[in-house]
Amino acid sequence: MKIAVCDDEERMRNIVMSELNASFPDDEIICFSTGEDVLRVVEQDGYMPDIILLDIMMPGVSGMEVARRLRDISDDVVIIFITGEKQYVFEAFDVRAFHFLVKPFSSEKMVSVIKDAKEEITKSAANYQKKYVMLNSRGSHIRLCVSDIIFAEVYGARIIVHTRSDEIEYYGHLSELHKLAGNDFFRTHRGYLVNLRFVKKYDAGKCYMPKGEVLISKQNYPIFVKALMDYNKKRTE
Repeated sequence: MKIAVCDDEERMRNIVMSELNASFPDDEIICFSTGEDVLRVVEQDGYMPDIILLDIMMPGVSGMEVARRLRDISDDVVIIFITGEKQYVFEAFDVRAFHFLVKPFSSEKMVSVIKDAKEEITKSAANYQKKYVMLNSRGSHIRLCVSDIIFAEVYGARIIVHTRSDEIEYYGHLSELHKLAGNDFFRTHRGYLVNLRFVKKYDAGKCYMPKGEVLISKQNYPIFVKALMDYNKKRTE
């Protein structure tokens, strides 16, 4: 696997890198000193680590901003924050961080967390099968990977599907798309269908997604909360 470390403090980088190289000799370990360096190799060179240990408080682009931009590109990268600032734990939830290591932490603790992350990746890869749907949009047949759908909404007689990289409009019924997409999707409102894996946060009336806000109807709210809790539990079992 590919494991990346990003910390602006040289001493911390050296300690972490030394332990990772000793504990995971078969893995590819790469080191960065700034958030800008991480984003450059990810966004320009297309390099995406399987696991990244990120310091939060760094000059320039912070670790939290790096995490947000990584999450916009991939839902699979495992993000582990290494920081001395406990108050960022709730923001870590927004980017679906795997763990939050508070400095100073022991080498044993870090290695244990990395091992858990590797097991999670292996388990997810074994259980995950890509599912596709075919949509007829403006005379073109589009084969769309279901896991790329963030949410879909009704707009008049059309459905607008918001994906990680595009928006697709077609004539159809949201109930049919829901049936095709499967159980990881939820109708928060008669006009909205959300992919539960992309839910950033929610309140009694809205669900906040990477590409916008989605309404939650009053009657659907308690069912949505349970569905999201069940989904998150399933992802960690």
